[in-house]
Amino acid sequence: MKELVGHCRACGREVYCRDGFLDGVVQEDSSVLCFACDSVTPRAGDQNES
Repeated sequence: MKELVGHCRACGREVYCRDGFLDGVVQEDSSVLCFACDSVTPRAGDQNES
């Protein structure tokens, strides 16, 4: 089963739920990112603390 969840807020790709698994990441503000954009989007607290 494949159900459209929304569109990636960064690139606009369609993000689906496939057989109960989301093909992306839900952000704190309830927006959705595809896996490709999530891997390059910096997150709060992900800074190098040297």
